[in-house]
Amino acid sequence: MRNMNNSIETNEDDFAALYENSFSDFESMEPGQSIETEIVSIAGDCIFLQLGGKSEGQLDTAELTDKDGNITVKEGDKIKVYFLSSQNGEMRFTTRISGDKAGKAVLENAFRNGIPVEGVVEKEIKGGYEIKIGDTRAFCPFSQMGQRRSEEPESYVGKHLTFKISEYGEDGRNILVSNRAILEEEQKNKIEELKKTMKENMVVKGTITKIQDFGAFVDIGGVQALLPVSEISRSRVEDINKVFTEGQEIEASIIKLDWPKERITLSLKALQSDPWDNAQSKYKRGSKHIGKVARVTNFGAFVSLEPGLDGLIHISELEGDSRDRNAGDMIKTGASLTVLINSIDTENRRISLKPVSSIQQDEDNKKYLEPESEVHNPFAALLKDKKS
Repeated sequence: MRNMNNSIETNEDDFAALYENSFSDFESMEPGQSIETEIVSIAGDCIFLQLGGKSEGQLDTAELTDKDGNITVKEGDKIKVYFLSSQNGEMRFTTRISGDKAGKAVLENAFRNGIPVEGVVEKEIKGGYEIKIGDTRAFCPFSQMGQRRSEEPESYVGKHLTFKISEYGEDGRNILVSNRAILEEEQKNKIEELKKTMKENMVVKGTITKIQDFGAFVDIGGVQALLPVSEISRSRVEDINKVFTEGQEIEASIIKLDWPKERITLSLKALQSDPWDNAQSKYKRGSKHIGKVARVTNFGAFVSLEPGLDGLIHISELEGDSRDRNAGDMIKTGASLTVLINSIDTENRRISLKPVSSIQQDEDNKKYLEPESEVHNPFAALLKDKKS
């Protein structure tokens, strides 16, 4: 019985020692030391962090609040924090160094341990910007501000931004900082999160952030994706600016994910029905249709029968007084005309067309005015107005 009691007492002593050590491990932390911990609770201006046993650390709620005042974390979330100080048994942590926390010793620790620092862009100077971190001044080169070089460098002046100290010298009199390093790290974290859920062929929502001639850049959860102009529609897009505006929200399908290069390619066209699926039954050989000339080349003219489905009138099928004349002399882009289906090859997605003669087109216009018309003619209303 005594041995059993001794064993229990020994176990209790071991447990007590472990419990005490769990406190001492955190009590011996150096300023700037980082840990990954869990949020225990959120109360007013303070976030309480799990440190082991019943010990808790404290973090200002303002550090994890967005520009609208909303708290961006919840109980149970794991976050990375940096130790600041211990006063009256309270252990204070931060996600970044700013304001009155930014003494020389703290900034040096921030440099050695990679702790983010928060500063104000005071003014633009030669080669970059003067940054104020608490009462200390630092320098950020143009190349290290933002993810890419801004065409309006003065737009950063006055902003509160987060930086990483890349150089610390002369006892704090020479400090070099980088905002780009912070943004690149945030980008990597966002991509790691997206890797867990994002897959090819899934439909995502995004916002157009920038429009170029070759396509539109779309923000998806803080990561930039590209919507190429060729993937906007099944019909040819001549001017992308007539289709989209910056800030517009869209839904698109992911057609390619290249994580090593951090490239996401989107498509709107993939969400549209393919007109070639029913082309064989709709455009039979010998049938006549009204189309619009989409583009003219030196070997003929492409006529759009419907969005995403073009046929070719070979130059040999066009009427002309001379063999030296080109297709552009005989037919103009945007013109509407009646065409006959010569042949259709759905496997290779090719349709050969033949223009219906002007005499026959006049006959087609008359037929359109009759109840049992076989050819749809968009000019019929104009012809009717002229006759009346």
